[in-house]
Amino acid sequence: MTTMDCALNFFGGRWTAGAGAAGDCINPATSEVAAQFSEATLDEALPAIEAARTAFDTGPWSRSPRLREAVLLEFAANLQARASEIERWLVRLNGKLAREARGEVATAVSELRFYAGLARNLWGRVAEIDNGCYSQLSREAAGVAAIIVPWNAPVILLIRSLAPALAAGCTVVIKAAHQTSMVNQLALECLTRITTLPADVVCSFTESGAAIGRAISQSPHIDVISFTGSSATGKRIAADAAGTLKRLSLELGGKAPAIVWPDSPLAPTVAGLVAGALPMAGQQCTAIARVLVHESRFDEFAPALAERLGSLVLGPGHEPGSQLGPLIDLANRDRVARLAQEAAQHGRVWLQGGVPTGPLARGAFVTPTLVEVTELGSRYIQDELFGPVLVIERYRDRAEAIARANATRYGLAASIWSADRTVGQSMARELKCGTVWMNAHNKLFPESETGGYRESGYGRLHGVEGLSDFLSTKHVYWENPPLGAAPGAGH
Repeated sequence: MTTMDCALNFFGGRWTAGAGAAGDCINPATSEVAAQFSEATLDEALPAIEAARTAFDTGPWSRSPRLREAVLLEFAANLQARASEIERWLVRLNGKLAREARGEVATAVSELRFYAGLARNLWGRVAEIDNGCYSQLSREAAGVAAIIVPWNAPVILLIRSLAPALAAGCTVVIKAAHQTSMVNQLALECLTRITTLPADVVCSFTESGAAIGRAISQSPHIDVISFTGSSATGKRIAADAAGTLKRLSLELGGKAPAIVWPDSPLAPTVAGLVAGALPMAGQQCTAIARVLVHESRFDEFAPALAERLGSLVLGPGHEPGSQLGPLIDLANRDRVARLAQEAAQHGRVWLQGGVPTGPLARGAFVTPTLVEVTELGSRYIQDELFGPVLVIERYRDRAEAIARANATRYGLAASIWSADRTVGQSMARELKCGTVWMNAHNKLFPESETGGYRESGYGRLHGVEGLSDFLSTKHVYWENPPLGAAPGAGH
């Protein structure tokens, strides 16, 4: 190990080792130590949070939209310049395929440029309410924003909150996932090396526990929390934040259904379903988890989907021939392998997954499982499994397709597959979720808002609305002499 292999924390204007013990970052493809992270302590985090508060209250950042635009544009240029280095670390520490890593970094660069443009366009409005009476509505930065970043897409899931927070004029406190902390540092160095960035606008910590996370949730110095992760953790954050009534932006768990209409062509639909189900080996909250097929096409689609899933080539993300990478660690591999083995208790198994033999057995690899489930109460339909375990279901008609699709507590995303675009457009309104794709899945863009219904969270990320969680609206009222009144006359 060299010092460059240890992820540090950023506070007080520099990257520094935390006072806690060092931990290991594991390459999930090999289960070998690939780097280390320096654990921060609560005693280090609390003063940095207070410094972020002071920087917001007394510094120039929130009142300097042209500076914010310039910083975001330079951030984007720096990130693009270091893209290949960051992509390699993403593959090494997260396990995702190289093409997925490239897409993630490229999307983050695009996101930064999008919000750089919005930084100078935070318009309010003025209305004359009555003769000589005026109301001004201005958009102001909400304050200090905290971003809690997960491990499954650590670059884009950081940037999609950080970019609008900075564009709005917030100062930012970041808690990074320890598994991918080196990726977090490399991405943030593209920001912290910008000489025009004012002091204490950004700080970042890594911890393997929850002490700093709870302090962030409870701190009166934090005004907004942006969190991506499980619904269970989101509920704990909401409970901890209730004492200060801070604003929350939560993108939580998902159980995305894909409805296959009877007229959907077999080969392109199956290819799209597999691609939509297995980004990051299924470790994505918007990934397809349930495939709902009309009964007239079920016996055609089920074996074709099983064959396609079974043909995927497992391998490390850096190998060009790999089509499915590992899960994040051995604990999750074993959890998903148990789900695969227990699938027969819940329905017909069309494809049995499990831990591969040979060299891949050292890593966190699991082959895909496809199980047909009828009972809506089954955990395979109700729980977020977060891995390559896909459920297939039959439906008789449109009403049953909608009812089954909506029959979970989640509402993040869905897709509809049909040769007739109007079918998807008419059904989309009835699906209780924040995003509906037609003949596609996981199409996410900086310009287009995403977010959840029900237990998939609230608030929106991306797009113009992505700024709203980091902005407050202020009403200022004043009176001038009414038109036609004598000079100096009051209202």
